[in-house]
Amino acid sequence: MKNSHERRSGAASTVNPLPATKALDAYFLEARCRLLDLAAILDRIGRGPGEGTILENDPRLERIRLALEVLHDRSGGRAERIQQVFSLDYDPTWERPKPNED
Repeated sequence: MKNSHERRSGAASTVNPLPATKALDAYFLEARCRLLDLAAILDRIGRGPGEGTILENDPRLERIRLALEVLHDRSGGRAERIQQVFSLDYDPTWERPKPNED
């Protein structure tokens, strides 16, 4: 799958990454917007009735907190690690999807 830079530029699938300053120039406002959206969502949750002990144990909010910790970590691979935070662990007993018989 092509990243957003490749889709916009039509570059081949083996493209060199953007230099850090160019990536920051290109994506700073988008990142800022998404962070503001997330902050607003968390504020709405925090203002809602029942925010206290009920939500402290909510696994969805815990996953959001874990994802924020991953964002803060500078070691790279953040997108993959955040996807793992929100994914179920593999279960070998899952049923395999069956093709439609139309």
